[in-house]
Amino acid sequence: MNGEKKPVLELQNVTTHYGPILMLQNLSVEIFPGEIVCLLGGNASGKTTTLKTILGMIVPTEGSVYLGGEKISGLNTMEIVKMGISMVPENRRLFKRMTVRENLEIGAFLRTNGKSLDEDMERVFTLFPRVKERLNQRAGTLSGGEQQMVAVGRALMADPKILLMDEPSMGLAPVLVEQTFEIIQQINEQGTTIFVVEQNANMALSIANRGYVLQTGKIVLADTAQGLLNDSMMRHAYLGEA
Repeated sequence: MNGEKKPVLELQNVTTHYGPILMLQNLSVEIFPGEIVCLLGGNASGKTTTLKTILGMIVPTEGSVYLGGEKISGLNTMEIVKMGISMVPENRRLFKRMTVRENLEIGAFLRTNGKSLDEDMERVFTLFPRVKERLNQRAGTLSGGEQQMVAVGRALMADPKILLMDEPSMGLAPVLVEQTFEIIQQINEQGTTIFVVEQNANMALSIANRGYVLQTGKIVLADTAQGLLNDSMMRHAYLGEA
């Protein structure tokens, strides 16, 4: 399907444990340059464990994680972020007593590519004009939607090879969920590869190229977004259709 293209991010037969408890089993995921790929599943399906494994917070007991063909499993989180993975965490996790500007600047802290920060700051302002208006405000005083904008902006300031998003729809009003996914699509159209972990299957599949469905630590379905939307098991279990 992707010809000679190599994955930006790849999990190869990854198995992980918390102590004796098996969390992920033989997980294989590929994300190619320019794609939006979503990882879907209910609570306790292993979605967050997958992200923690990519970011080096959990080391696989079997299998490996690769970024641009280079093995990253076994490296610490700071090294992995430095290599080009950026994340928008669930519930935003901003530094609430710091200003919006300071939060954005922290996103660029580990950058090594020497590109102009002003250029990326302008990119964030173009995506989120409201962020520019709030630059000198403390992040903790912003609304939920504004905090989400700053969290996405902070992650983009790292100029990542791939952007991870953990439950971007979590805790947002329906109108903001729609806006958030439109913005994810826009960021992708500007050239950023995106891996979205999400419970809202309909919304995620509406913008994704491909998706994986996780159930108790195993991939049970993998297909194009359209293929998953048409799949009877998927419709019954995740899309709320009888």
